[in-house]
Amino acid sequence: MEARQLIDQSTYDPEQLKVIGDAFDGAWERIAPDVNERPDSIEAARLKLAEVVLSLAKNGVVDSEQLKEAALKEMFADPQRL
Repeated sequence: MEARQLIDQSTYDPEQLKVIGDAFDGAWERIAPDVNERPDSIEAARLKLAEVVLSLAKNGVVDSEQLKEAALKEMFADPQRL
């Protein structure tokens, strides 16, 4: 999947990648039921979520739970992202 590759290929160290990956996975669990079931819609939402999570991590959010909650807040603030 493109979204997971985007995260895995980012320039963070392994510990940071684990935090980012955990935040992404946790956020996706909450977002997935609200996403259109078409494969292209799912991948677009996952990619946008990955971009949001990476952006938040870049801006200094380093705790997995905080990162997840901030990503959810941003994703749900704009329903068109889903």
